[in-house]
Amino acid sequence: MMHANQPAAGEASQSFLDHQAHAAKAAIAVRLRHVRQHHPEGPFSLAKLAELSGVSKRTLASAESAEGTNLTIETLVKVAHSLGIQRCAYFLDEHVFQQINNELEALKGLNRQKFQGLTLRTSHPTPHHTDADQLSQLLSGIIDAAAQARDTLHGAPLTENEVKSRSSGA
Repeated sequence: MMHANQPAAGEASQSFLDHQAHAAKAAIAVRLRHVRQHHPEGPFSLAKLAELSGVSKRTLASAESAEGTNLTIETLVKVAHSLGIQRCAYFLDEHVFQQINNELEALKGLNRQKFQGLTLRTSHPTPHHTDADQLSQLLSGIIDAAAQARDTLHGAPLTENEVKSRSSGA
C-alpha cells in the first residue's frame, strides 16, 4: 500500500536519472575548465578552444556553467580531439580523466625540458677552437676508458647466458 506522500517508483527513478545527468554535466564542466587551463599548449580561452574545435563559444561557455548543457557526443569528441585527447571518456570517467591529465603533465614537462635545452643552446656562443679541443680530449678519455673496461672484462669468466649464446652459434 502506497502512502500519499511517497513518490511513485517511476518518480524516484526519474529523480535518480536527473541527479545522474546533473552530476555528469558538473563533471564535464569541471574537466573542460581544467583542460583549458592546464593543457600543455594552453591555457586556452573559450574563443581559442571554439576556433580549434569548431564548437561555438556559447556552447563551450554553457558547458562550463554551473548548470551545464546537454552536449552531444559529437561535441565532446570534437573538443577532446581538438585538444589531442583521443578518449572522450576524459569528460565522464574519473580514471580516464586522471590518466590523461598525468600524460598531459608529462608532456608539459618534456616540452619544458626541450625549451630549456634550446634556451641553453642559444644562450651560449658557438664553441671556440679550445672548447672543441677539450671536447675531443674528453671523448678520447671516454673511448680509452671503454677500451680498458672491455680488455678487463675480456679475461672475466663467461656468464651462463654468454655460454648458451656461444654454444647455440648466435
